[in-house]
Amino acid sequence: MAIARTPEPPYYAVVFTSIRRRPEPGDGYEQMAERMLELAKDQPGFLGVESARNEIGITVSYWRSLEDIARWKEHAEHREAQRMGYERWYSAYHTRICLVERDYTSESR
Repeated sequence: MAIARTPEPPYYAVVFTSIRRRPEPGDGYEQMAERMLELAKDQPGFLGVESARNEIGITVSYWRSLEDIARWKEHAEHREAQRMGYERWYSAYHTRICLVERDYTSESR
C-alpha cells in the first residue's frame, strides 16, 4: 500500500478506527475489506485510501465532498459490510469525518 496522492485541499478525510474481535480463519473479513476498497475506488469523489491494521485498525479514505461520503455510506454492499462489521468483526469502532484544509508532503506534486 502507498500513501494516497490527494489533490490540493480542501477535501475530506473519513477516519475509521476499529478493534477486531478475535480473528477466525475464513471469517470473510479480508475478502470484504478488499471488496470495499475495489468498490470505493469506483465511487464518485473517491480520492484515495491509507490503512494499517494491528491491535487497532485505522483506515483513512479521502473524498472530494460530504455528498460523496454520504453516497458511499449508503452503497448497498457497503451497508452489508457495515452490518457484518457490527455483528461479527468489531468489538468497537469509531468513524470521524474531517475537513482537510492543509497538507504537507515530502514528494513534489
